[in-house]
Amino acid sequence: MNPNAFKVLFSLSFLLALPALFAQLAVEGDVLHTMAGESIPDGVILIREGKFLEVGSSDAVEIPEGWPTLSAAVVTPGLIDARTVVGLSGLLNQKHDQEQLELSAAIQPDLRAFDAYNARDELVDWVRNFGVTTIHTGHAPGALISGQTMILKTDRENISDGILRPYAMLAGSMGRSGFSRNEKKSPGTRAKSIAMLRTQLIKTREYLRKREQADADKEPPRDLKLEALGEVLQGRVPLLLTAHRHQDIVSAIRLAKEFAFPLILDGASEAHLVLEEIKEAGAPVIVHPTMVRAQGELENATLEMAAILEREGILFAMQSGYETYVPKTRVVLFEAAMALAYGLSFEAALRSITINAAKLLGMDDRIGSIEAGKDADLALFDGDPFEYATHCTAVIIDGSVVKEEPH
Repeated sequence: MNPNAFKVLFSLSFLLALPALFAQLAVEGDVLHTMAGESIPDGVILIREGKFLEVGSSDAVEIPEGWPTLSAAVVTPGLIDARTVVGLSGLLNQKHDQEQLELSAAIQPDLRAFDAYNARDELVDWVRNFGVTTIHTGHAPGALISGQTMILKTDRENISDGILRPYAMLAGSMGRSGFSRNEKKSPGTRAKSIAMLRTQLIKTREYLRKREQADADKEPPRDLKLEALGEVLQGRVPLLLTAHRHQDIVSAIRLAKEFAFPLILDGASEAHLVLEEIKEAGAPVIVHPTMVRAQGELENATLEMAAILEREGILFAMQSGYETYVPKTRVVLFEAAMALAYGLSFEAALRSITINAAKLLGMDDRIGSIEAGKDADLALFDGDPFEYATHCTAVIIDGSVVKEEPH
């Protein structure tokens, strides 16, 4: 057996016999991709009480005597899935475990991902075993406003323990993806979609004005829909709009400018046709999965999208996305690997599922890179993470080893 593999196996067997959260832990890597500067050959990471304590080369960082130690060929920050429905869309693909899309109305901003998430669904374990430690999950494309999203770690059986942001974004859909099957309650054209959104945003603005000006005992009755949209208009929560056609991307940008809300573009299959508009708006992009089916509104999807956005200096991140078929999720590690094969650099590919994903989600003060003081989330690999034959040998979340190397 390879000596390093034996060391990993021995160390993990020892560690997993201990309580889940270790007071201290050391990780050695032939290469550390910290995403906070240059990669570190022969690197060492010290972890204490769930946070990174010290990071550097083995010459500069000494492992204290008696500290449990894991070793791997390559160590990266825990991977981040910037857009998924995992936890709402279950493994079985049956009606009873599909909570990602409610079609009873076109606009439902009051639907909380927090209320539907199943932390024990096997899909959560499945993506975690590939090194995904943080997910941005929630309601899927398929309605004009489908509901709220949230950001959380993938290691908790009790959702309240691992949640980072219970209301992260408000998800909506432009173009045909916003035309649901409920024809009486949903728009059937792009013009109608925009009119419905503008009407609701104007109502929200008026609702906020009345609440601000009213005396404490004369406030208007609470409206959960308008409260959720109010968070968007007040700039506290971005509106995440799935828009694939170039005209839908431009409409989303125009709407964001009119109402001065933070916008994040999802999918954006034709972003390469309106790059200047996206740059001027400063809108980040959660790129459509590279392996998406290029049909319908996605017929102009390109495997080179990530590389194009990188060249243009547009902030982007990869996603596993949402599928209507089993198992309803992909793995962002493979999505980034495909983008690498189609023109994205290794460094940019890794950034798209670590630090840049954290920046896009507004969480880069806690996750996305290996730096002292940040959450101790790591993925350990026995080779190049983007090589098909490489295995994720261990996963650490908040200093706790949550996955051991398969036997």
